[in-house]
Amino acid sequence: MEVNQYEEYDRIFVALDCIIFGFDRQNLNLLLIKRDFEPEKGKWSLMGGFLNKDESLDDAANRILYELTGLKNIYLEQLHGFGSVDRDPVDRTVSIAYYALINIHDHDEDLSSDYQAKWFPIDEVPDLIFDHEEMVEAAKERLRYKASNQPVGFELLPDKFTLPELQQLYEVIYETEFDKRNFRRRMLSMDVLEKTNEKQKKYSKKGAFLYKFNGEKYDRHVKKDGASAMKFKPPNA
Repeated sequence: MEVNQYEEYDRIFVALDCIIFGFDRQNLNLLLIKRDFEPEKGKWSLMGGFLNKDESLDDAANRILYELTGLKNIYLEQLHGFGSVDRDPVDRTVSIAYYALINIHDHDEDLSSDYQAKWFPIDEVPDLIFDHEEMVEAAKERLRYKASNQPVGFELLPDKFTLPELQQLYEVIYETEFDKRNFRRRMLSMDVLEKTNEKQKKYSKKGAFLYKFNGEKYDRHVKKDGASAMKFKPPNA
């Protein structure tokens, strides 16, 4: 009879938790749901669930996100594993956290009408269950690192945006104010922004020119020089 070599080892649950950031042109927001089962039923939580034995981690993260929010075709990036012995009061559970960046206005209507998910400004996030606050802090650090190496507006901004909107995005990510002239010079020096002939006149009569990202130029730049060549440092640092 064949011996199961794994029988002597403990069996541990594997969970997936999804940290979803969105930008509404003013604030960086975090998507949360209310947990619908014990323990901690009714408290705010990240989108989470358990890994099935017949699916990969990536497939499980996408399935869980879709089941709880209806969001699909979202690029999820694996963040970190969280495995404190007592992180889940029910049983030994290791969680693999994923995070994503999305444009709120592309998804907000479906989320509010069909699901119980809710956006919170990042500085107004309520108390979260288990170690989810630690996960959010880790995701914020990863987002800052990502923003320091490449433009993040691809995922968080509309197709066309103003430089003040782009600056607002970076300011909420870094939680600091930047000098307008220095920020503009640094972003334009990356050579991945295209100025259009259109203006946004919502906030002033003169209006501000709209820009868009040149995806091909950005990809060529990264392949040629590496991400370090596009290193973005906070202008006031």
